[in-house]
Amino acid sequence: MKSPSEKDNICNRTLFNQLFQKLAPDLYNFLYYKYGADNNPEDLVQEAFAKLWDNCGKVTPDKAKSFLFTVANNQMLNELSKKKTVLNYKSQEPQKNSTNESPEFVLEGKEFQDKLKKALEDLTEDQRVTFLMNRVEGKRHKEIAEILGVSRKTVEKRIYTALKILQEKLGKI
Repeated sequence: MKSPSEKDNICNRTLFNQLFQKLAPDLYNFLYYKYGADNNPEDLVQEAFAKLWDNCGKVTPDKAKSFLFTVANNQMLNELSKKKTVLNYKSQEPQKNSTNESPEFVLEGKEFQDKLKKALEDLTEDQRVTFLMNRVEGKRHKEIAEILGVSRKTVEKRIYTALKILQEKLGKI
């Protein structure tokens, strides 16, 4: 198999920087929405781009996005596996929080947050990622479709279904 020519790969610093500027926010949001902020999505974005640079001679610009998302997702899965192992051998201490709000207000807020978190967890991964990209990040359906590599109709259906499920579980707010 023939290796890509210099103009076909991303070893050019300008081209690499352009790819970073374009893809880093979407990659971060993908990891954040799929796995949460506790799992260091910023670090994994940096690591994915470092691997891309290490393999710049082998990756063409049109394959860079797929390469980055695959590498970052695999890295995240490895990190989660390590954390799971650590949690199996480490007991967690209860956290102490203090606040000026009434106990009833705090309890209601916590109950709602728990209910919302549970409702979001009950969505399929595709529904959750699509919904959060639209509602939290404000991305348009067309943008989400391009990032996730699905049709615009698929994006619309996922968001509609997610909204329906959340309404059923949370009721009117």
